[in-house]
Amino acid sequence: MELGIGIGWRPEIADAVEGLPGLDWVEVVAENVCPGHLPASLTRLRSRGTKIVPHGVSLGLGGADRPSEQKLGDLAERAVALDSPLVTEHIAFVRAGGVLTASPQLEAGHLLPVPRTWDALKVLCENVRIAQDLLPVPLALENIAALISWPDEELTEGQFLAELVERTGVGLLIDVANLHTNHVNRGEDPAKALDELPVEAIRYVHVAGGAERDGVWHDTHAHPVTEPVLEVLRELRSRVAPPGVLLERDDDFPPPAELAEELETVRATVVNGAGPTARTDDEARTVRAGDGVRAAVREVDPGARERVGIAQASLLSALVAGTPAPEGFDPQRLRVQSRALAAKRADVVAKVAPELPEILGTGYRPAFLAYAKYRPMQAGYRRDALDFAEQLLVAGQPADESARRLLTRWWEERAGAHPPRRTARIVRAARAALVRR
Repeated sequence: MELGIGIGWRPEIADAVEGLPGLDWVEVVAENVCPGHLPASLTRLRSRGTKIVPHGVSLGLGGADRPSEQKLGDLAERAVALDSPLVTEHIAFVRAGGVLTASPQLEAGHLLPVPRTWDALKVLCENVRIAQDLLPVPLALENIAALISWPDEELTEGQFLAELVERTGVGLLIDVANLHTNHVNRGEDPAKALDELPVEAIRYVHVAGGAERDGVWHDTHAHPVTEPVLEVLRELRSRVAPPGVLLERDDDFPPPAELAEELETVRATVVNGAGPTARTDDEARTVRAGDGVRAAVREVDPGARERVGIAQASLLSALVAGTPAPEGFDPQRLRVQSRALAAKRADVVAKVAPELPEILGTGYRPAFLAYAKYRPMQAGYRRDALDFAEQLLVAGQPADESARRLLTRWWEERAGAHPPRRTARIVRAARAALVRR
């Protein structure tokens, strides 16, 4: 199925996206749209024939637990509502711990790399088959960017992806910016990865910008696409004509004219690149025919899930709860990853609860980072925002009395439906004291 040239749809650039010339399709973050209340912009795009692909970020198919039926149902519902030709997710884990490891379940708040081991591959394949059985359209999975490497890996990225496709028949979403990121951060050769992975399984390609700081490449999605990333796209184009290429931009959005120019640069890179012609429908159907392959894959043994779960919980705890670095990891690089996760968490909380940075002003970010250092997220970003505000109020913060009144009122309006815990009673007592002054 040919998608063409697309862009990631975001509410901040909805009008600009509708006006982009020659736009063939868009991708939406699945968790950010409600099937019963689609944004008017997406409805208009769909009505004029623009394909829309939901892109999930919270399934955690690379995690040790089986995927949530609720989350799979939500993703399926969005695919139906958007009349999507396929859905996509990531080869990553986003949470760890819980019943499987007899430890508290922790949320990463972002995508973390799975170990490229045979155990992790078996777990991932079974999780993918579960997802494929419950989704109404084909699934494609994206390679992710990483700041850290697992010790004692048994497969390269290309080998891992090739085995995944062979065992499940799943499609691939190849992010060339992530290949570049892993080249800078982990010394992995993008050309070698492209040589090893089954390029015929590619459903579409991501292109995005980033920035290098202190020798570490950060996949920001908030900068223009750089020449090294375009070079990886040319490498891919020399091997296969991708059915679709999509420009991602999540923040610091440029004017519409700059977006259009960047999209045209991506288009020209694909069109002018030397390489194979597009696949025929028969070839594409051969790649998608994974049912026979799936049936031949053995059930994963419980021991593999437990081993993967313990390893992932140990890593995530070091990243978000301040526990010691697991053996074999680079402690300095773990600190970089930990800071990046906390910064991402602060940014997302500021988006889901914009009143917090408004109330706290320049004090929001340092206060949140201090809170996040030893307070792992356990129940999503909205609960995280409430817990952050609660902790500030219990500590008698912010120091400015007017800001503290506003924060107390904000917290009470959103936490009132919950049973009053000890901390809730303390916050309300603090509010009563403020009122009496």
